[in-house]
Amino acid sequence: MTGVEMNVFLSKKTILLAMTGLLLPVGGCVGSFDPQTDATSPLAPRIQQLVDANRNYPRWADFPAAPTDVPQPAQVAANVSTLNADSGALAGQVAQIDWTMDSDPTAFIESIRQRFDPAKMAPIGAQTPEEVEAFAEALRRRAAAPPPIDRPRP
Repeated sequence: MTGVEMNVFLSKKTILLAMTGLLLPVGGCVGSFDPQTDATSPLAPRIQQLVDANRNYPRWADFPAAPTDVPQPAQVAANVSTLNADSGALAGQVAQIDWTMDSDPTAFIESIRQRFDPAKMAPIGAQTPEEVEAFAEALRRRAAAPPPIDRPRP
């Protein structure tokens, strides 16, 4: 036997052993695919009824039929070429747009900053204890429950 023939023979043996090694553990699980219902369980009749009712599901009749109104290959090719032409036209229109984002980024950021009121955008600075207490008192007044509603007694 040549070296190549020995390698092929060895490869076949290795594959056969690997397949045997993989299939033996699966063979031990065969019984778990057909479990038996515990007859002493109070739910056993209902479980067996559900198993028997759904044993044949799904059936081929439950699958939808193959579509019949599909377009012909020539129509699909025509749609693709139309989309490609539309894509080219759109690319031409986009190329004609005068984009303003190509300018200096710092000038753009400054123009955005000028649109906002800096007082509203500034973080809360250091406050005096009197300002903090006034703010807390305003929150307490807002959190006070309304007076109870007077209800007539029967």
